[in-house]
Amino acid sequence: MELQEYCQAIRTNVCTKCVDGDGYGNCRLDPSLECTLQNYLPLIVNAVSRIDSDQMDDYVRELRAIMCAQCKYQAVNGYCVLRNEVDCPLDRYFPLVVEAIEEVNMSHQT
Repeated sequence: MELQEYCQAIRTNVCTKCVDGDGYGNCRLDPSLECTLQNYLPLIVNAVSRIDSDQMDDYVRELRAIMCAQCKYQAVNGYCVLRNEVDCPLDRYFPLVVEAIEEVNMSHQT
């Protein structure tokens, strides 16, 4: 599957709802910040695709182990100022991200 397909699904299902967007899927995030959804998309898709669970906690655990561990905003001790302030788009919209990725995956299984 093409990464672009996941990107489009996230733009449609997540970015349109993001408080840092314009309601049409376009990002208005301060240029000094990076959108974790866009910058870490390959890692996010990989982490979500490896889990098959009805429990969001399983996905969150994988997210923290794979993606958050590599994010420049998380400190060595695991503290993340963006996550703590509810400013991490990935953390804030993670259930929608999981849903969008799983929809793409499911569309290729039929």
